[in-house]
Amino acid sequence: MTFQVEKFTSGELLPKGYTEWRKGIIELIEKAKYQTSLRVNADLLSLYWHIGCDILEKQKREGWGAQVVNQLSRDLMQRFPDDRGYSVRNLKEMRRFADSYPDFPIVQVSLAQLQKYPILKTTLAELQRIPIGQVGLAQIKADEEMVQLPLTQITWYHHISLLSKVKDPAERVFYIMATASEGWTRDTMLTQIANGYIHAKGKSINNFAVTLPPIQSDLARQAFKDPYKFSFLGTVALQNELDIEKRLTERITDFLIEMGRGFAFVGRQYHITVDGDDYYIDLLMYHLKLHCYVVVELKAVEFIPEFVSKLNFYISAVDEYVKTPDDKPTIGLLLCRTKSDTKARFALRGITQPLGIAQYETEKLFADVASALPQIDEIEKELEEDEV
Repeated sequence: MTFQVEKFTSGELLPKGYTEWRKGIIELIEKAKYQTSLRVNADLLSLYWHIGCDILEKQKREGWGAQVVNQLSRDLMQRFPDDRGYSVRNLKEMRRFADSYPDFPIVQVSLAQLQKYPILKTTLAELQRIPIGQVGLAQIKADEEMVQLPLTQITWYHHISLLSKVKDPAERVFYIMATASEGWTRDTMLTQIANGYIHAKGKSINNFAVTLPPIQSDLARQAFKDPYKFSFLGTVALQNELDIEKRLTERITDFLIEMGRGFAFVGRQYHITVDGDDYYIDLLMYHLKLHCYVVVELKAVEFIPEFVSKLNFYISAVDEYVKTPDDKPTIGLLLCRTKSDTKARFALRGITQPLGIAQYETEKLFADVASALPQIDEIEKELEEDEV
């Protein structure tokens, strides 16, 4: 085994401890850059909010009409020709932003409203102890009645898109939290909104409450959802499971985004030998927050109880031959084309391994197929013509 020894550019050996010291300096710089970007975003949002407030005040108190926005846009673009934020449309978005968030730089909703959505219990418990002023999601503060969330966690373009797509304030708070924690781009956020992320998150049928410790169970429940939207695969329903796996790995970025932050891809048709026999796991993943392997079994048909037994076997094999002492217990995820929730719950009774069951959808395919099929009224018309 050979080791690479770092040297000065002059050729002399670097002093002992230099590499770790350099690593610390790099982390300081990266942290400073991140905090600077947060401050820049906060300053921009503050500017836009104040402009929006001024427009609202003049139009409400002074009775100025809509033409004032057009005139202001022309004047600002002439004065600041290099700035791109003073179009008529953006000024109107500033007005809407100020009107929607009168308590800037925070938005607050009642805890009862927020709890209607799949917010982690552990997260809410932590929020009650964390003061405003820290970085990222740690800025959220909650008391017994209200939750306060800094608006500066996401960008202006996230905000204006969110305001147009989501009307309920508590639902917007949920998506602000999700966007910040998941690191979604604006387009990814819009896709998740369109896919009904808020209604799918944490909804898989699972046995985590009886197979995992409380905190791990809560985190695991929130890591999975139901259904998963694989519309990016195209006409996948006409293919078999191996084809679906192949397409998912070919579109690995889209697949990982849909699975959610924290999932890392380990392998497809992952080979395991048990007592001399070969077995192949459809998809093996690792979850960085749960610190465990996730065995994903994919079925191109409706759920049947027998699927659970096979997945349970794979979980045991991974725990035995792949998992290390530092890893938490392996979790299984069974993805089926369709499922009966009742049958899924019955199938999980008595299973001691942590396992979730969800379905996946390819809406694009179903829409394409439906549009190609003759409609009922067309068929009846043809039958009537045949009878004449």
